[in-house]
Amino acid sequence: MAHRLLFFAFLTLWSSLATASTADLVSSLKALNFTIVTPGDPNYPTASTAFNLRYTFEPAAVAYPTNAQQISALLKVSRQFNHQVVARSGGHSYIANGLGGKDGVVVVDMTNFMTVAVDSSTGTAIIGPGNRLGNVALALNDKGRALPHGTCPYVGVGGHSGFGGYGFTSRKWGLLLDTILSINVVLADGTIANVSQTTHPNLFWALRGSSASFGIVTAIQVMTFPTPSSATVFEYNWNLNAADAAKAVGAFQHFVQTNIPQEFAAEIVIGKGSVQGNLSWGLTGGWYGPADQFQSVIAPFLAKVPKPASTSLTPGTYINSVQFLGGLGRLNTSSSPDGHDTFYAKSLMTPEASPMSNAARTAFMSYLANDGFNATTDWFVEIELYGGTNSAINNVPIDATAFAHRSSMFTIQFYTSAPGNVPPFPPAGFSFLDEMVNSIVNNSPKGWDYGAYANYIDDRLQNWQQLYYGPHYPRLKALKDQYDPMNTFSFPTSIEE
Repeated sequence: MAHRLLFFAFLTLWSSLATASTADLVSSLKALNFTIVTPGDPNYPTASTAFNLRYTFEPAAVAYPTNAQQISALLKVSRQFNHQVVARSGGHSYIANGLGGKDGVVVVDMTNFMTVAVDSSTGTAIIGPGNRLGNVALALNDKGRALPHGTCPYVGVGGHSGFGGYGFTSRKWGLLLDTILSINVVLADGTIANVSQTTHPNLFWALRGSSASFGIVTAIQVMTFPTPSSATVFEYNWNLNAADAAKAVGAFQHFVQTNIPQEFAAEIVIGKGSVQGNLSWGLTGGWYGPADQFQSVIAPFLAKVPKPASTSLTPGTYINSVQFLGGLGRLNTSSSPDGHDTFYAKSLMTPEASPMSNAARTAFMSYLANDGFNATTDWFVEIELYGGTNSAINNVPIDATAFAHRSSMFTIQFYTSAPGNVPPFPPAGFSFLDEMVNSIVNNSPKGWDYGAYANYIDDRLQNWQQLYYGPHYPRLKALKDQYDPMNTFSFPTSIEE
């Protein structure tokens, strides 16, 4: 009995000390003379709401600095109290890493870092991490320039560029992180630095693939590209049974291993079929070469599959293609608030040297066509083309950046939402997606060299260190020990010290 009383007394004392420490932290942060939102403030509920409503966390504070010096001061105060800090760019982390992935973290919101400045003489641009992709695309297009990046206009460029940055122009231009020339960053001890291949090259390497574990990025300098003179968005849709769907995936795998140009980009989009055993199977993408050459490029694939139920070809300007593929009908994110979802997502990156086997494709399509038809959650699968011949992503040496996947054919995104996109999320949704992945992996060769994509982050993923970072994880861990020995930047799936 005495031991129990002593234990509860210890817990009470520990709780009191933790509360006092947090109160002192908040008091010290609020003395920094820039906007700090804390529990009890009127706008705290909005500031602390995750994009994925499956998560509810309570940050100790949400800070809105306007310059690197303020971030430096915040980090020094947080380290004084041994408190963990995370940066939030657009807030779209699938597992709410932008809120720390747990209660009590200090969140540094980068909303005020909105620079997009293009140097017309060099083609380089300085971009603040608070920008959303839609606004970046518009600002660059005004100068006749463009970057490879994802389609969702509301995604923040900070996290997107820090862990990859795949989009429809990536086969032509690489990942967004491949365009980075230098980075302005604030380190855990408050040091403000500019890093590049010639200044702090090891840190520059780590920031291009795992940036949030090493610092708070305040600007990236990138090499932009001239906008293509034309862009054609294509959409082909089929209603296929499971067997034909598996054959169509196989036909596309074979097609992309032929001599397809870098200007060809596509993803297979699969959804629930009209009847059990069938699937909605589509091919969507962009062609960034001359419009009159597209038909001859796609013809070999179309010759191997049934006639599409519908076809749509939309030639036009590059920025029109970005808007079309963004799915919202607009790119400017300033006029409307961001939305929310309640979802779970997984990813799988398939090796180009060992494409999905017939057994894997058959099992995968059968699972989607049958178990997917009966699922209680809304879902889709995107099979995104990373590799294929002439891919700029795979032309980058594997050790050039911390991004570890330079020999993948596809990144597959598996995504399922709660009914109506609102909580609660049905527990069956987890096993539903787990079995999607298992249907592929369990029907592939032993030791199949697959990976996962860190921008489709999954906090239930086993062996995530290997699947996200591959052979780079030991080096990242050593650099974490060097640049963040107190583990200030800590969140689920952060590099471990």
